[in-house]
Amino acid sequence: MADIKPAERISGMGPSVWVEFTKLASDTKAINLGQGFPDFAAPEHVVKGLSDVLQSSNPLTHQYTRGFGHPRLVNAIAALYSKHMSHDINPMNEVLVSVGAYGSLFYIFMGLVSPGDEVIIIEPFFDCYEPMTRMAGGTPRFIALKPKNENVTSTKDFVLDPEELAGMFNEKTKAIIVNNPNNPLGKVFNREELEMIANLCKKHNVLCISDEVYEYMVYEGQKQIRMATLPDMWERTITVCSAGKIFSVTGWKLGWAIAPNHLLNSLMMVHQNCVYTCSTVLQEAVAVSLEKEMALLGKPECYLTSLAEELNGKRDKMADLLRDINLTPIIPDGGYFIMTDISHLDVDVEKYGEGRKDFKFVRWMTKELGVATIPCSAFYGEEHKALGERYIRFCFIKENSTMEKAAERLKKWTEERHA
Repeated sequence: MADIKPAERISGMGPSVWVEFTKLASDTKAINLGQGFPDFAAPEHVVKGLSDVLQSSNPLTHQYTRGFGHPRLVNAIAALYSKHMSHDINPMNEVLVSVGAYGSLFYIFMGLVSPGDEVIIIEPFFDCYEPMTRMAGGTPRFIALKPKNENVTSTKDFVLDPEELAGMFNEKTKAIIVNNPNNPLGKVFNREELEMIANLCKKHNVLCISDEVYEYMVYEGQKQIRMATLPDMWERTITVCSAGKIFSVTGWKLGWAIAPNHLLNSLMMVHQNCVYTCSTVLQEAVAVSLEKEMALLGKPECYLTSLAEELNGKRDKMADLLRDINLTPIIPDGGYFIMTDISHLDVDVEKYGEGRKDFKFVRWMTKELGVATIPCSAFYGEEHKALGERYIRFCFIKENSTMEKAAERLKKWTEERHA
């Protein structure tokens, strides 16, 4: 065998949490409440939009489109987000379409983070932030959202320590990444919290990467405040969004980044030498869907608002099901995940592979109970993994019947355990 070594930039990296636990759920035919995708139909007008595009008589529909984003789509994105951000967004040089939000995030790290730069990552975090930072040669600096008390029941109870956060910024700090609403926690940052972060970014001339893929999944009593709308933050913020999350079509893998051109141009340089362009038919279909949704803004049938109303009920249902089996859910204000405390459960999971207890617990629950979830220590840096080890993540963007079936399996185990 040829002795060809991998590049240093991926040194130490192994399979992600999704590789192991998606395969495990599939192999065991477990009810998958781990991975974040709906098991119900996408909006009818979105599916019809794609069908109409595929049947179009225009032969160019099936050919390459503009590399940085299909013209109809970037115009629709600019029109919608100009309303959200109170800024006249230029569709041709302030919007970049990518292969999912993942693509935009990769472009940001590859295009703007240099060796030696530090990137502040708020825990719990979506797990790709750390390896992308390291691939770019950067150094991740972790700061955890910590519970204000021991018996937490809401994501509002998880906060940043202002002094600790301020101490993270220095002359090496290039960026901070803020996931709002947060995955996996479901925290929606309030104005005061965002302003604290923004003021530090301005003081230290730091880029803010605002991952807002769950932007339309904010629940009653909460408001999505966009980092780029805060005073003097447009010029130093890149906002990342996802068509898959907006329209419940995660398999379409389309996302976009919105930013001033002096920031976005670096992403464009990576994009043009990476995937170059995204699927023309999918971009056209998403454009049609966004145009339709803009016409429905403020109306009950608008999917951008009706999805949150539907998920609000699913969130409450999932929380009730978990409480019924003596688990403690942390009620989210946004997104479609619930972190649940399992630290009080006395289950022998030592024979279920390597790693921390939450990893072993999820393997045990998937194999023995037939319910798949995700271990939350995967969303923390090495120094703080103990904070996440007590939680597992359930996904509730599922049919009610799916959640009920999973609850029945867990309840059966609970009853047998106490028999």
